[in-house]
Amino acid sequence: MELKQLYREIVNEHNLHPVNRGKIEDADLVLRGVNPSCGDDITLYMKLDGDVIKAASYDGSGCAISQASVDMMVDQILGKNKEEAIKLAGTFMGMIKGEITDEESIEALDEAAALQDVAHMPARVKCAVLGWHTMQEMLEHPEKAQENK
Repeated sequence: MELKQLYREIVNEHNLHPVNRGKIEDADLVLRGVNPSCGDDITLYMKLDGDVIKAASYDGSGCAISQASVDMMVDQILGKNKEEAIKLAGTFMGMIKGEITDEESIEALDEAAALQDVAHMPARVKCAVLGWHTMQEMLEHPEKAQENK
């Protein structure tokens, strides 16, 4: 199977059968992320145990890329501490912007590496990074995330 086809299937699977969609009622952090240029709109929920992301989920609507990306992101950050999750967000956003291309860094993203080709589609970059940017914002500025609860 061609690699691009495999990547498309991974994105489709996460879009059509998301495993991390839903609301966490007793979330510690809740933050909404919106991409006004195309209508992607997500709310990210996170439950922390100290510095560790114990549970996370999202709700909302948007294009296949935004929905698949946030679903993959939640898979990647579960069990990680805040610093590790923020580092992954930086790696992902660097990959999407075409700034990070080395295989070792990209492999750390696991399935989210399937979105690497978005770097060649400028109109889709904001879609792909919406969830990651929202997660980074909520961890770096938890006061913003708690106001939205």
